[in-house]
Amino acid sequence: MKPKDLMIQAALARKASYSPYSKFAVGAALLTRSGRVVLGCNVENSSFGLACCAERTAIFKAVSEGERDFVAVAVTAGKGHGAAPCGACRQVLHEFSPEMWVYFHDDAGKIVRKKVSALLTNGFRLRSHGGKR
Repeated sequence: MKPKDLMIQAALARKASYSPYSKFAVGAALLTRSGRVVLGCNVENSSFGLACCAERTAIFKAVSEGERDFVAVAVTAGKGHGAAPCGACRQVLHEFSPEMWVYFHDDAGKIVRKKVSALLTNGFRLRSHGGKR
């Protein structure tokens, strides 16, 4: 799937955002190795620390449905807003697929393409889980 097509899916996911506090709606579209696209949006809470970003929502949803191998994720916050994944999301993406592509808009609206490993150098990996995920 082309980055632009995945970004269109992320824009659809953004419509489901629950962001009454920040008014910063974000959508994510996660492409699995099997070709499935899993959507996620940010979900805020009045206890701000309990909010969940769109990228993590998509990953958690995919994992809960048996997916573990990811190719790419597109993230959008709408026109004129850059939406690179936050540090927590970068770590969660790295946990499953450090070499997956991440697509997001820069502030000028251009699609940026980076690997998770480039966005999160030296990401944390606990190797004592027996190699299984």
